[in-house]
Amino acid sequence: MKNIALIFGCLLLTVVTVTAMYPNPANADTAVQIDQEVRLALENLYATSPKARELSEKAKGILVFPSIVKAGLIVGGQYDEGELIKDGKVSGYYNTVQVSYGLQIGVQVHGYALFFMTDEALEYLDKSNGWEIGVGPSIVVIDTGAATSTTTTTGKSEIYAFFFNQKGFMGALGLQGTKISKIER
Repeated sequence: MKNIALIFGCLLLTVVTVTAMYPNPANADTAVQIDQEVRLALENLYATSPKARELSEKAKGILVFPSIVKAGLIVGGQYDEGELIKDGKVSGYYNTVQVSYGLQIGVQVHGYALFFMTDEALEYLDKSNGWEIGVGPSIVVIDTGAATSTTTTTGKSEIYAFFFNQKGFMGALGLQGTKISKIER
């Protein structure tokens, strides 16, 4: 009984922490809100990562999730809504959902952008009925160290991922799966 009370208390603390860190709901209500958040997120990413800006000039499309909320205590999850940009224009709206189970605790808000460098990778996103990261085109995660040595001529990946605006703490060790699906807005 004490374990159940402890788990319930931790889950309640997690919900309160998420609400305090991110007072707006995780999913945006309108396309206008998503557009504004994505534009701001890309501006911030380009200001901190010249390599992201460089890749954006060659990318066939950029899928941006500006404020993903991730929380977990044994069982965890994350959610956000974003948009795909092709030729500087919104091409569609998507959500990202992740469920995880394992040794994990914490709450985090972050964003990420996926730079699709080939038509084939972009077509896979459009044709798949919900794309699971890790299945399909290969992805290279660009961190600060890798960004200094990766160029559009040396990099040969189909998709590059940049994480940005990380806030909070999330310690996790477990099985995860992220799914990206097209939505209507």
